[in-house]
Order: sequence, then C-alpha cells, then structure tokens
Amino acid sequence: TLVAGPVTLATPAGVDRIDEETALEMAAAVEAALPVDAAIMVAAVADWRVDAAAHKIKKGDAAPTLTLIENPDILASLARHAQRPALLIGFAAETHDVIAHATAKRTRKGADWIIANDVSGAQGMSVMGGDANSVHLVTEGGVESWATMPKTEVAARLATRIATTLGNRTHQPA
Repeated sequence: TLVAGPVTLATPAGVDRIDEETALEMAAAVEAALPVDAAIMVAAVADWRVDAAAHKIKKGDAAPTLTLIENPDILASLARHAQRPALLIGFAAETHDVIAHATAKRTRKGADWIIANDVSGAQGMSVMGGDANSVHLVTEGGVESWATMPKTEVAARLATRIATTLGNRTHQPA
C-alpha cells in the first residue's frame, strides 16, 4: 500500500495507492493500513500547518498573524503504535553532519533504519532532481555507506535488504 501526497508520479504495478492531501489525512491512512510487515517512510510531510481561523480574516492595515500547529510525526507514531511494523524505516535528507543527524533521528523517532543522504550544494541538486544517489544506511548496528548509484539500484538494494531482514526475523526459533 502506497500512501501518497499530491504528486504526479505513476503508481507502480501491483501497488494499492491512497492519495491524501494533508498530514492529518496521511497519518490516518497510514494507521488504517496497519498491520504491515514493513513501513518505509520515504518523505516527511510539513512539520507545521496553519491553525484554522475562527472566522474570516478581513483585509486590514496589517498582515494577519498566523498561528502554527505541529503536524503529526507519522514515523514516530508508528514506532509507538500497538501494531508497530516489524521493520520501520525512515529517510533523512540532511545538509550537514549527515550521519550524526541521521543517527540521532533513528533513535529519537524509534525507527529501525534511517536512510540518509546529503542534499546540500551540488549533491542536493543531483539527489533531488537527478537519477543517482549516495546513501548511508543507519541501523542500531552502525552505519553502512553506499557508493553513488542510480536511484533504481538504491531501491533494489534496499528492497533486497528489507526482504532478507524480514526473512531472518520470521525464521528465528521461538
């Protein structure tokens, strides 16, 4: 099941897609999709949203004051959920101290893995708009840095690692 925000990307074959607009809708759709073996949270929604005004805001002499409300942290919520996935994976797009920030994020959010990449400067331009990426797989056991490769290869390698990890967890003696 793919819970997606407003994007124009095609839905992969064999995937059930749920399109949502807001962080609250996405959080509800993710929870409704449980239980799952693995959750791969590839992009964060906005950290904040504007609080709805109690009444229409009229034009005046000054710009209105907007109050911000924190959006739900879907990754952290899944980590604490009674139906927590066996494998919970988040992503971290960082501009500096990539591994340190990703390691702290993994612990803070309660994820099993964080896939981190550097989106600063020239690296960021190639990652966000290009077809290649270099990532760091951050787990409880440490950090594994992968060489730059096509994003499809990153995805295939990650899918293989997920399948192997889930297979090892389900075949352990009781």
